[in-house]
Amino acid sequence: MYMAEAFMPQFIKCFFTAFGVIVGGSFLGGLGAFLMGEPPLSEIHRLSKILRIWAIIAALGGTFDTLYSFEKGLLDGETKDLVKQFLLILSSMGGAYVGAHMINWFCQESMST
Repeated sequence: MYMAEAFMPQFIKCFFTAFGVIVGGSFLGGLGAFLMGEPPLSEIHRLSKILRIWAIIAALGGTFDTLYSFEKGLLDGETKDLVKQFLLILSSMGGAYVGAHMINWFCQESMST
């Protein structure tokens, strides 16, 4: 039996899951680049840009649950679910942004992205 998780723990988990995907994926990809004789910091920076959308999707647990909640909110008039999903998307986007910004700072690349 699946029980719905409380909103605030889910909100925090979305943020840190997206953050972890960006940071972990970028650094492990940089390790792979180092092992292959390529510049690791450039690869870490490149991966932090590429992994943003995947971090958001991973944090949300896939897109179908999110789309179902949007449908339920719009068509069934349950705006509470719609607002929750919107906040979860913002949380995961924030985690991906903070992770990518931290990588940019670490690599000393342009901070404008």
